[in-house]
Amino acid sequence: MLMKLIFPIAGTGLAVIVAEKQFGLLNALELPIFVAIVLYLVVFDMAIYFQHRFFHFLGPLWRLHRVHHTDLDYDLTTGNRFHPLSIIISLVIKLVLVIFMGPPVVAVLVSEILLNLTSMFNHSNVNIPSRADRILRWLVVTPDMHRIHHSQDSKEYNKNFGFNFPWWDRIFNTYQGQPAMEHEAMLIGIKGFN
Repeated sequence: MLMKLIFPIAGTGLAVIVAEKQFGLLNALELPIFVAIVLYLVVFDMAIYFQHRFFHFLGPLWRLHRVHHTDLDYDLTTGNRFHPLSIIISLVIKLVLVIFMGPPVVAVLVSEILLNLTSMFNHSNVNIPSRADRILRWLVVTPDMHRIHHSQDSKEYNKNFGFNFPWWDRIFNTYQGQPAMEHEAMLIGIKGFN
C-alpha cells in the first residue's frame, strides 16, 4: 500500500524535472496545455494496456501478475492486489513514458489518480444495468467488461486488458463482450490456485 502511495509522487516529481529541463515530445511540440494533457492521458492509457498484455504473455511477468488474478472474490480489493515487483516494473514503465513524452505535471498527477480510480471501479462488484453497461463500455471499462478478464478460462483472461478506456481492446482485437458462461456462473481466479 505504501508503494502505491509513494510511486505516483515519483512520477509527478520526475515530471517537474522533465518540465524544467524541457525534455520530451510534448515539450518539443509546445502544444496548448489542455491538448498536451489529453494526449498524455490517451498515450498513458495505451501504454498501460500494452504493459498489461506483456504481463500476461511473458512468463516471468505473468508469475508476478497472477497474484492479481488469484483473487477468488472479484471486488474492490482485487484492484489493489499486485505483487510488489509488478508495481515497481509498472513504475519504471511510467517513468520512461514521462521522460519520453514530457507531459505537463498535472497530466501525470491526473493519469495516476484516474488509473487508481478506474482500477477500483472496474474491479468493483457494482451491478450496472445491462443497457447502461453496453453504452458505458464505449467510454470506460466497466466491471462486467473487466470481470471477463478475471475468468479462469484462458481464452477469456487473455481478453479485455483495458483499464481506463475500452478502445484499445476493440482496436487490437482483445475485446470480448460477454463470457461463455453467465457472469454469475463464471469461475474467477486461476485454476490450481484455489
